[in-house]
Amino acid sequence: MKTFEFKPKLYTCLKNYSRETFLSDLMAGIIVGIVALPLAIAFGIASGVSPEKGIITAIIAGFIISFLGGSKVQIGGPTGAFIVIVYGIIQQYGEKGLIIATIMAGVLLILLGLFKLGTIIKYIPYPIVVGFTSGIAVTIFTTQIKDLFGLPMKIVPADFFSKWITYIQNLSTANLWSTIVGLTSILIIIYTPKVLKKIPGSLIAIILMTVIVYLLRTYAGIDSIETIGDRFTIKASLPQADVPSMSWTVVKGLFPAAVTIAVLGAI
Repeated sequence: MKTFEFKPKLYTCLKNYSRETFLSDLMAGIIVGIVALPLAIAFGIASGVSPEKGIITAIIAGFIISFLGGSKVQIGGPTGAFIVIVYGIIQQYGEKGLIIATIMAGVLLILLGLFKLGTIIKYIPYPIVVGFTSGIAVTIFTTQIKDLFGLPMKIVPADFFSKWITYIQNLSTANLWSTIVGLTSILIIIYTPKVLKKIPGSLIAIILMTVIVYLLRTYAGIDSIETIGDRFTIKASLPQADVPSMSWTVVKGLFPAAVTIAVLGAI
């Protein structure tokens, strides 16, 4: 009978760790951190929470994954596939409801492993996975049109088609500078890999466009480009540990969401 053996990859890697490996890992960590933390802020905002929640989640989860993970090159970070699900849970049950759903999803994933049900995933048709991921991508893209073009509209409809109808109706109010910054960032991310192979385009876009916006605001008097600091107040402190109270009604209501989170995590 095969016994269960848990040995994080970090444990084996440190046995023959060298200065060259450390320098390579340090450079990779800096690049990943610079890219992942702004991405965590963006996904946090898109999920309906404050920016610091995205940062804290990315740091804590990333550390645990790296410390206990089974791969030498595994990177833990935010994923866009959960935005729509997380946003819906927060809107209906709040952040405490999201914590409960996440705990439930974790328990389900552990049970999948214990009962060796992970192999069931191989029977899921690949087009379903691709279609689901593409659908999530389109949904996320749709939610970002308002900020991409700097539209001043206060209320954005929840329905997909209603969103686009409202966007088109308000397109004449688009902020030119916000549009230029947003589209330029997208072009940099798309075309950088064709010129530079080792430096991510998202890293260049973040640094370059942040500097340009700062110069425009400071020396050109263009302050219509909204920044994270203009919209949110980021608290430089960890949130208080608060164990949510669980009731059968809440658990029953969150169970479908927890199953979705678990299945997505498994896939």
